[in-house]
Amino acid sequence: MFRFAHIELLYLLFLIPVLLGIFYYGLILKSRRLKKFGDKELLKGLMPEVSHSRPRIKFYLSLVALALMIFVAAGPQYGTKKEKVKHQGIELMVCIDVSNSMLSDDVKPDRMSRAKQVLSRLIDKLSNDKVGLIVFAGDAYVQMPMTTDVGSAKMFLNSINPGMVSLQGTDIASAIRMSMGMFSEKENVSRSIVIITDGEDHEAVAVSAAKMALEAGVTVNVMGLGTPQGGPIPIKGTNSFRKDREGNVIITKLNEQMCADIATAGGGAYVRADNANGAVRALEKELDKLSKSEMETEVFSNFNEQYVAFAFIALILVLVEMCMMDKRNPLLKGVKLF
Repeated sequence: MFRFAHIELLYLLFLIPVLLGIFYYGLILKSRRLKKFGDKELLKGLMPEVSHSRPRIKFYLSLVALALMIFVAAGPQYGTKKEKVKHQGIELMVCIDVSNSMLSDDVKPDRMSRAKQVLSRLIDKLSNDKVGLIVFAGDAYVQMPMTTDVGSAKMFLNSINPGMVSLQGTDIASAIRMSMGMFSEKENVSRSIVIITDGEDHEAVAVSAAKMALEAGVTVNVMGLGTPQGGPIPIKGTNSFRKDREGNVIITKLNEQMCADIATAGGGAYVRADNANGAVRALEKELDKLSKSEMETEVFSNFNEQYVAFAFIALILVLVEMCMMDKRNPLLKGVKLF
């Protein structure tokens, strides 16, 4: 497993395009000044020792050396040893509604963005638990299998967007059934499902699916997105909204009764995501009711530093850049390679 000890330092790589832009802007200014003195080709003949390529080469060498030094500072490491770590936790499957209605902005900035905010904060609280992600609309798909890797969970979370499931609708029962198949077969492990949706499920079997989950020892919690008053569904890239067959603008509303019924049937709680922090606290409180069980996870425990090669190459480039003169070497002016 490859990783960076200080991955936040990689943001310094954004300096590379900035410095590149400044350098080329300086070249443009220099070219404009030379034009004031006369023809460019004529001026070249008057300055035979001036090299136009060497300053560029020196700059590129410095730029590559800087990028390599940033990699060195970030601390590249490679995992070489795995070991089993025991910890107390639960198994949690999170099901996120990705139907088009999640684009509605009756909850700011929009339902999907609010869902990601709440889920990101919830994942931060699950450092010792196993978590998996399922996306659903008219059908359900596994976005991320059960894992203790919080970083991976957030990465998969960022890639979630409305419309990623081609079959539209809101089949909550399908998401619950798929979640049940993702839990481990270990006994004495507390399990729970968190469903994030606006509750516009017209299949009418979600309550039955939640009851079956509870009978199998899995609690079902529901977080509602949206408002009872609802809002239109914007069409990406346009200023218009989705309409029905009669040409009327579709208003999508939070079905709180459906969300509450599913949570009650699943032995969990229903919370509304009006406030991200409040929703996280409510879900965390509900999950804390579950008894923590001992789980075993394989993790990399030994990482070797891999910065030496980057540092050596950067040193060579810096030395070459320092030895290279801006002007042509007079001792080699008679040498012609071609």
